[in-house]
Amino acid sequence: MTRAVFLAHTAAPSGAELATLRLLDALRATGRYEVTMIYTEDGPMVARTRERGIDTDIVSGQFDSRAMRIGTGILGLLTGFLALLRLGWNVGAAVRDSRADVVVAESTKALVLGSVAARRARVPLVWQVHDRVSPDYFGRLPALAIRCLARLMCRGQLANSRATAATLPTGLPTAIAYPGVELPATQADPRTRPAAEAVVVVVGRLSPWKGQDVFLRAIAALDQRPARVVLVGGTFFGEEPYRAELEKLAAELGVAAEFTGHVDDPSEYLNTADILVHCSVLPEPFGQVVVEGMAAGCAVIAATPGGPAEIIETGVHGLLVPGGDTAALTTALDTLLHDPATRVRLATAGRARARDFDIHTGARVVADFLDTVVTRGD
Repeated sequence: MTRAVFLAHTAAPSGAELATLRLLDALRATGRYEVTMIYTEDGPMVARTRERGIDTDIVSGQFDSRAMRIGTGILGLLTGFLALLRLGWNVGAAVRDSRADVVVAESTKALVLGSVAARRARVPLVWQVHDRVSPDYFGRLPALAIRCLARLMCRGQLANSRATAATLPTGLPTAIAYPGVELPATQADPRTRPAAEAVVVVVGRLSPWKGQDVFLRAIAALDQRPARVVLVGGTFFGEEPYRAELEKLAAELGVAAEFTGHVDDPSEYLNTADILVHCSVLPEPFGQVVVEGMAAGCAVIAATPGGPAEIIETGVHGLLVPGGDTAALTTALDTLLHDPATRVRLATAGRARARDFDIHTGARVVADFLDTVVTRGD
């Protein structure tokens, strides 16, 4: 049986980390892979991974996962990069001791770690890419450096969408592996409340690029506001001030928004919401919450460009609007709030579409790709 070691630079429960946890569980279920997860810090994901019976290790060092954020200066980037290289050497010892056949880096920072770790352990490195490697997200020079590093050090790339794959270095074997979701055992029926009683939710980490401010402005512009407006998600990676900004904006707009903070399982909100809104102002690499909302019976409005356009055919499985366009989002919300029949039609088709993104389908794609990498490394 093949052994794969997955590397994560953070143990915070963000979207990529939760997607990785589901993937590891499904990879084991194929009966083809033994998996180990290595984190470089302690945190909530360590306990959650161990709760699923997955072999989990922590290799820590002088590196703060909050360092090297978007917008970090050159000095900070260089300092963080050197710290990652040193930590990668220690990770390499753990990879070697695990007798791994392949290393999979689960973030850009993990790519740096893995470049050293895989070399020390003498095993191939695969980068599973959860972010678009583009200037609008990383900046022009960092994006170029990341692509060069991947091209030099990796045997292959796993992209979470075609939109992400289009931003990656060419010349490397690449597969599209959509982040699978764990579909509910029973399907929830679409909700048909009138506009004045409807529930509208946004699910995701509170971050400026996720566009929650656009959502609040769109709600404020409605002639008939829904009964509940819920923002489900916490703040990580130094983004705490953004929540305060959103709360202030909601008060100024007169929007009675509920802020839940981080929740481990947003299904309790998705299973009762009429409408899920995804409103990122930068192209979303994939948008797994879009699939989760569809599976839960929500009518979904999602922002383009990016991964959501690969999930939804607008007018069939949900509605697509340009990211950052407040007026377009207001119009889409008004349409769904005042037309329950359209809401039900889209939610029903969306629920069927969500089955195409089952986690076990994605795990088979990943297993097949890793097989080719390991075979080429023999």
